[in-house]
Amino acid sequence: MNNIDLNGQIAIITGGAQGLGLAFTKRLLQSGAKVCIWDINQEQLTKTKAALGEGVGAVQVDISDPDSVANAYRQTQELCGDASILINSAGISGPNQPLDEYPIDEWRKIIDINLNGTFYVNRAVVPAMKKNNYGRIVNVASVAGKEGNPNASAYSASKAAVIGLTKSLGKELANFDIAVNCITPAAARTPIFDQMKQEHIDYMLGKIPRGRFLEVDEAANMVAWLVSAENSFTTASVFDLSGGRATY
Repeated sequence: MNNIDLNGQIAIITGGAQGLGLAFTKRLLQSGAKVCIWDINQEQLTKTKAALGEGVGAVQVDISDPDSVANAYRQTQELCGDASILINSAGISGPNQPLDEYPIDEWRKIIDINLNGTFYVNRAVVPAMKKNNYGRIVNVASVAGKEGNPNASAYSASKAAVIGLTKSLGKELANFDIAVNCITPAAARTPIFDQMKQEHIDYMLGKIPRGRFLEVDEAANMVAWLVSAENSFTTASVFDLSGGRATY
């Protein structure tokens, strides 16, 4: 494992209590950052904080609610100070159904969390980064946002929108020392699998040329560099973690 220096950095990681978010949390802690994890699941949040020990803050937040996000950032500033790193990892997959049968309430829920939530969190954190003329942001999209998975129209659309949001914000902040990038991982075995049908999981695996799912630590290794000061030029970009699946 490469030694990425994040000493003195303060990170917010949404969805940081489990799955990819937890892997990011552990990697950033190993690199010297102080981390505040945001999660909607209070029970999981408490367990994760207890397991990780010192150097970790924990704030319960519903990222689909802008007032909850604003309050969470105020709490984070009190606990840790201004965030210099933001990783937007919280998200849901939703049901696997054809578009013409897709439940409208589920569509709205997925867009509210995956897209609107990413917008609300970026909107809350960016002002302090601009004030401090420094920041590193990684938004977690998906290879589904590039290619579109069948029977996952809401998820695919939400992640495609996260890619567009990232590119737009990266250009807006290009005159500051703030890098805004996103990653497009293929599927990893995380709790999000619990929301999917087995046939959809098999479909995703069959599309990956490496013939296996992404390991969460592999994603964390890429993200650790993206949020470091060494990433001093690249912004508004998409970093592929699809095991060869992505066609562009």
